[in-house]
Amino acid sequence: MALTLEEANRIARGALAKAGELNIKINVAVCDVGGRLLVFQRMDNAMWAGAYGSQGKAIASASFGRPSGELAERADHPTFRGIVAAEGGHMIMGQGAVPVIRDGVLEGACGVGGGTGQQDEDCARAGVEGL
Repeated sequence: MALTLEEANRIARGALAKAGELNIKINVAVCDVGGRLLVFQRMDNAMWAGAYGSQGKAIASASFGRPSGELAERADHPTFRGIVAAEGGHMIMGQGAVPVIRDGVLEGACGVGGGTGQQDEDCARAGVEGL
């Protein structure tokens, strides 16, 4: 099963709600299992660079089926550098995205940019948990 637009929007809304609780401004991206963008939202006054960060972290999480922060220590490994280069350089292996796994099947990821790495991950996780 693939993520639907409604499900992707629900994930984004959950991430935005968590950002409201944390009193931070975020960008949130939800992508499919192939790392292609389904939904993107940017809160008013969120930093513009978070648009790239949220998407890049979501792509990394979807590509490897794990939270993007778990990839950070391996990001400079030749194999991972090669994968990022072959993919087009869009992946960001830093904290802030979590995969969407349903019934043991990877379906995509939610990435957030705008807070600290931990805040971003907390928002992404809240969004995915709302699914």
